[in-house]
Amino acid sequence: MAKYNIKNYLRYMRDNPKGYWFKRKLYGWGWVPVKWEGWLVTLGFVAIILLSVLFLSPRGDPTAADPTFFFGVIIISIIVLIGICHKTGEKPRWAWGR
Repeated sequence: MAKYNIKNYLRYMRDNPKGYWFKRKLYGWGWVPVKWEGWLVTLGFVAIILLSVLFLSPRGDPTAADPTFFFGVIIISIIVLIGICHKTGEKPRWAWGR
């Protein structure tokens, strides 16, 4: 079994002839941003989640609609993020190293 260190991992991430925004993770299922566009999408996702938290926190007593709004924003954000990753990234699959 080959030894993987940070240099080999970074070489794998930089080897991007097709210009993917996201590359497959080396272990598990999912993607990692490798181009500035991918990082921008990831930061936008985090910002949307944080803004939805900030929208709810200063309002005082929660209402019945607050959890629905919060979880709705999270679910829609996750679906959009996965769609963008799937469209602009490598084909996903389970990976256990290279």
